[in-house]
Amino acid sequence: MEFSGFEKALQKNFAEMAKGAAHLFEVAVDKDEMWNLYLESFPAGTNEIYRKCRKYDCSCCRHFMKKVGMVVAIKENQVHTIWDVNVGDTTFQPVADALSAYVKAHVVTDVYVGHEKKIGTERNYKQMEDGKVETYEHFFFELPDKFVFDRRQSAGDIKGALRDTKSVFRRSLEEITEESILTVLELISQNSLYRGEEWKAVLTEFLKYKRAYDKLESPEEKENFLWEKSAAAGQTIGRIRNHSMGTLLVNLSEGIELDIAVKKYEQIVAPANYKRPKAIFTKKMLEEAKKKIEELGYMQSLGRRFATLDDITVNNILFSNKDAQKRISGTEDVFAELEKDIVINPKKFSKVEEVSAEDFVKHVLPMAKEIEVFFENRHFGNMVSLIAPKNQDAPTMFKWNNGFSWAYSGNITDSDIKANVKSAGGAVDGVLRFSIQWNDMGDWDRNDLDAHCKEPSGEEIMFSHKVSRTQGMLDVDIINPTQNKAAVENITWARKQTMEKGTYLFFVHQYTNRGGKNGFRAEIEFDGKIHSFDYAKELHHGENVPVAEVTFDGEDFSIKELLSSSVSVREIWGVKTNRFIPVSVVMFSPNYWDEQDGIGHRHYFFMLKDCVNPELPNGFYNEFLKNELTEHKRVFEALGSKMHVEDTPDQLSGIGFSATRRNDVLIKVKGASERIVKVKF
Repeated sequence: MEFSGFEKALQKNFAEMAKGAAHLFEVAVDKDEMWNLYLESFPAGTNEIYRKCRKYDCSCCRHFMKKVGMVVAIKENQVHTIWDVNVGDTTFQPVADALSAYVKAHVVTDVYVGHEKKIGTERNYKQMEDGKVETYEHFFFELPDKFVFDRRQSAGDIKGALRDTKSVFRRSLEEITEESILTVLELISQNSLYRGEEWKAVLTEFLKYKRAYDKLESPEEKENFLWEKSAAAGQTIGRIRNHSMGTLLVNLSEGIELDIAVKKYEQIVAPANYKRPKAIFTKKMLEEAKKKIEELGYMQSLGRRFATLDDITVNNILFSNKDAQKRISGTEDVFAELEKDIVINPKKFSKVEEVSAEDFVKHVLPMAKEIEVFFENRHFGNMVSLIAPKNQDAPTMFKWNNGFSWAYSGNITDSDIKANVKSAGGAVDGVLRFSIQWNDMGDWDRNDLDAHCKEPSGEEIMFSHKVSRTQGMLDVDIINPTQNKAAVENITWARKQTMEKGTYLFFVHQYTNRGGKNGFRAEIEFDGKIHSFDYAKELHHGENVPVAEVTFDGEDFSIKELLSSSVSVREIWGVKTNRFIPVSVVMFSPNYWDEQDGIGHRHYFFMLKDCVNPELPNGFYNEFLKNELTEHKRVFEALGSKMHVEDTPDQLSGIGFSATRRNDVLIKVKGASERIVKVKF
């Protein structure tokens, strides 16, 4: 075999080495010793003195050898050298075998950094004394572009950064336990970790590396794995221990309580007013809660389902229409029916435009034969379902004397935009508040909507300028909405003293359209009153939708609405909006049944005909539970979300209003006459 054949075999092998490799590496060898080994490995008689030096001894090949003779690739923890060829030649095969064994006998110490694409000299020519020109073949490679580094980066800096990544990667793999990774992934799946979703893919990939590393036995295999995978994994995974997520993982691996570890993580990444949306609990806490539930006999009380008319009695009904009456236990009281037929002078209420909720229950409902509510888009947050125990004989876990509970849309006891903003960590107790909400209509609306305010001076509060000179602040900024979770943004002013006089223009900007078509809802609150708005059209990329102008005179606020609160018809829970909907039953919330009083806030429920809750509501909430269970509130909070409510036919769902939140609803009352009243809560 000629030297050119040996050189081409090396080139082919190098191309195969480079295929699929993220980096090449180098081993620590004595380069002069390696060169001498090359020369001495030729069989006797094949590398004799040629003129003044040996036949295969030349400066070009020596330069090549010192440049890349020690370069290796690592694939699946195995080292591959450029000398791993099988040429089947008695002259060159011994040389290749000797150099391969020599390189593999040394450890990898660095990533290979090359600044030149061409390594070595392919051939050169020399004119001899007799006039003939001789051609000399040499070792020569061309590096793939991905292995050629910019000359503006020094080899030392590049190697140092990659060595550091490998060092951190080793500590990450050895100090972070698999259990801690699985725990954090579980928290992310529960949406219990602030910005946890951003780490899901990273943690899933790191877990693969962790499991593969832990299976390795020999130090050599682990060392090769670290070089290969740290270079391929990149900075985020390779240096995960140094990130905020790494702090959480290390703390959990060291045995710090889950709740404490998560709080330490949140102190790093979350805003100061952030409130975690879901409970964090340990295995020990779960075991203790289970023991308490079994001791008190509440295991059969955990199962929940939607309530129906068959579950309730006439004693706990404020009103029922004629169809509902047939199914409600105890409604065959003929005297009660006759009482409803007593003629009352309709003039008594003929001029009433607004009535309080208390007066409505006391004076209007007793005379009503049929009622209908005007169901507006803004009432979406008031959607509510009555929840019953699956086992009617199970003891109640609640502070009141029955096993019934309720759940508003979005799985919070008093659902509205304000509550969702508060849950996201936004301030809701300032003198002026502008909040927007989207991704709450069933479909996953991934659009990036932004709340904006242009102040009287022209200064604009927005995602890139969150705090103004008047102390107006954008404190919740959602960029990527989560599926099945309402997205909100919020701008507030804490004190009138910092605000300037003039008009504040509030509008919504479509920063990125990702296909969402359901528009948004908005609230402006001042002086204890909430002004609600609804925009049900698709916003195009870059579009601005003005909502309202609020004028501040130094003492008081006034509002000019630029967007109607009811611009379209929606179907929510099977019921169409902007029309009157028949009410089957009116009742207080279960904490005020059976003449109970003072057990939490009173709610007024209007159960609507054909209203069906498509969500998976919580079966109960911590604020419902008896005091003896509150020490296990974190576990019960999780149980409430895990023990989803079983579907039942003819469920009791509709709209509800808290006695502590300002709101109103138009109600058509049919009795001796027909009229419309606005009930104020």
